[in-house]
Amino acid sequence: MQKHVFIINGSGGVGKDTICQTAAAFWKVQNISSITPILQVARSAGWDGNKTPEARRFLSQLKEICTEFNDLPFRYCMEQYEQFLQSDAEILFVHIREPEAIERFRQAVGGDCKTVLVHRPSLEQARGALGNRSDDGVNNYTYDGIFVNDGTLEHLPDQVHTFFQQFMTL
Repeated sequence: MQKHVFIINGSGGVGKDTICQTAAAFWKVQNISSITPILQVARSAGWDGNKTPEARRFLSQLKEICTEFNDLPFRYCMEQYEQFLQSDAEILFVHIREPEAIERFRQAVGGDCKTVLVHRPSLEQARGALGNRSDDGVNNYTYDGIFVNDGTLEHLPDQVHTFFQQFMTL
């Protein structure tokens, strides 16, 4: 079985998780995020789970601090990648926001690792910047593909299947 790794990125609310969940209708999918271990730390510090602009800034800064302190986000992603290799999953989606972290993970994994930016123009134009480095810097990387998520939920399964299938046949 061939395994595929997709680093998926996009600002908050553009539909990254919905796309990953939709892909699970076609392939065996594992979906992870470099922020996951940071969320546990944030909850211990009093974060209530809401992703307000202030909370997003806090999470972004906390991720930077944990990266500097003990490289927690990268170590977590690599542990999850190793588990993926031993599993029956066909696709690993890895949510990483920061361009330098994207490139570092991509280099560590090598091989068939592709990067995808999820873009939702109608939301992003109406909302504007979210006020933190992680969300507002997603366009500062050259991605292998851009998924424009401005269609309907009805058409999403076909769009997701076609989009990711093209990468798996290259």
